[in-house]
Amino acid sequence: MTGCRKSADYMEDLMIKFIADEVWAIDAEWVPDIPTGRRVYDLGPEIPDADVLEHMFQAGGASEENPRPYLKTVLCRVVSVAALVRQKAKNGAISHRLVALPRYGDPAMAEADLLHRFLEGAGKAKPQLIGFNIVEADLPILLQRAFAAGVAAPNFCARPQKPWEGCDYFARYSDWLLDLKQIYGGWGRSTPSLHELACSACIPGKIDTSGQDVIDLWQAGDISKIVAYNEFDALTTFLVWLYTARLSGLLSAEETVAEEDSLRRHVTTLINNGQEYLDTYLKKWDILSG
Repeated sequence: MTGCRKSADYMEDLMIKFIADEVWAIDAEWVPDIPTGRRVYDLGPEIPDADVLEHMFQAGGASEENPRPYLKTVLCRVVSVAALVRQKAKNGAISHRLVALPRYGDPAMAEADLLHRFLEGAGKAKPQLIGFNIVEADLPILLQRAFAAGVAAPNFCARPQKPWEGCDYFARYSDWLLDLKQIYGGWGRSTPSLHELACSACIPGKIDTSGQDVIDLWQAGDISKIVAYNEFDALTTFLVWLYTARLSGLLSAEETVAEEDSLRRHVTTLINNGQEYLDTYLKKWDILSG
């Protein structure tokens, strides 16, 4: 590995307190939802979709410098969710799985089905959920859109009677929902983007696609490219978490390297089994860490 990676000072009360036996590093992708925009802004069926979308952006504060402002998540539709799943077996062995809804190559999913499958899957497994801005973006949109779609996810929403009695995704400062953005800057001027934070540690950040491109890919019907971008972000989020676990002292340097090697082998296996698009991520990772 290169000398790019450097240690950081201890951050009191911000580092991770534990690593659960199952960890999901997740990322969601979404686009403006035209039917919701029609209802919120009382735009009739005679108004073309393109005009509804423009109205949503204008209402969201569009300007000449920023024609596509960030819209409130409730006004958007979830089109993809990806996760890097880390599991620790009873014998201590660590395994990794990269998963996504929909899968690469599959058509777009009905939003309600996507949300139900993800939330109930997470609710049954009860993993430690990791994300970058998961508290302010990913979790809110998953819940807001599940509410809008009439989805029931009782296992995900269940809370223990006492904080120490089990997994709780809704307790403030709970390590069952870990936000890497909060750990590394909150929302001040020093807050890095995921791309900046990752690249500083020789981890791949954004590759060819950014969040601003997702709406264009959606309108073009290129679901697979959205899923690939989504999976890349899940991989990056996991690696940032892995180094954070090392920084916090929960993993040794040797354990961190062993997990990196395990993840590389998993990605290589996926590539050899037909997911060739992941080779772009692997090659970028090799260049940065070589």
